[in-house]
Amino acid sequence: MGRWVKPDVYPLIAAMSLVGGMCVFQLTRNVFMNPDVRVNKSHRQSAVLENADEGEKYHHHAFRRFLGTQRPEVFPAINRFFAGPATVPKSDRQN
Repeated sequence: MGRWVKPDVYPLIAAMSLVGGMCVFQLTRNVFMNPDVRVNKSHRQSAVLENADEGEKYHHHAFRRFLGTQRPEVFPAINRFFAGPATVPKSDRQN
């Protein structure tokens, strides 16, 4: 195997493995936790499920709640550094 796999290919293999793992994670999460997916026979027999609360719980998972408390910045310290002192835009100033 070492004969045809060159070191130049390792980053590609790592990236594809990461993406494949993310796909498997999402598919597994949807099969086991999504309220719209019905795997067992008793749930499949009902035509319409009344599970709005379960859908809300699925939609507002822990990671989404955590992100809701964070500011939408990638590098807040760098943003503050380059923004300089707090200034008011000219359009917001009162004349």
